[in-house]
Amino acid sequence: MARAGLTAERVTVAGAELADEVGLDQVTMSQVARRLGVKDASLYTHVRGLEDLRGRIALLAADEKTIRIAEATSGRAGKDALVAFADAWREYAHAHPGRYTATQTPIRIDPELAAKAPGPRRAVELTYGMLRGYGLTEPDLTDAVRLLRSTFHGFVALEAAGGFAHERSPQQSWVRALDALHTLLEHWPPAREGVSA
Repeated sequence: MARAGLTAERVTVAGAELADEVGLDQVTMSQVARRLGVKDASLYTHVRGLEDLRGRIALLAADEKTIRIAEATSGRAGKDALVAFADAWREYAHAHPGRYTATQTPIRIDPELAAKAPGPRRAVELTYGMLRGYGLTEPDLTDAVRLLRSTFHGFVALEAAGGFAHERSPQQSWVRALDALHTLLEHWPPAREGVSA
């Protein structure tokens, strides 16, 4: 019998905490059940299986990360907004490595759950809104979003893997990378005619 008060939300949070401790790929339903003090079968009343749980962790993490970014960028524009956005992204990745991985991993998510989750939509709105402050319009907006995501994710993934062993601190490089991104966004190159999609 499931422990009183066990819900899909509690199972998801337990899975997210475990992911942060051992890595998303190492999370199993049995480990989550042990963490909650219930039998494995009790979890299936609340989540359909490991893939469903990972999808729920991804949505939880997207909501959490977006809230942090929204709070950090509120009332800011231009370089201040860019730096606050990037720092909130990186801080979330450091604080919650397993959850962060879930936001960057292709996971099949229940369409009903995804439709109700505000995090992914809000993340897109925040990113595009911040970039519109640089005067960008489509298709440049989409290209700039992809550049930012590639830069932020690439940096934090390499950092987490110990890829920055040089004596210069990663923080110094991070600050310079954001300076460079700001300069690029202020002087975004015009689209070249005839370049195929």
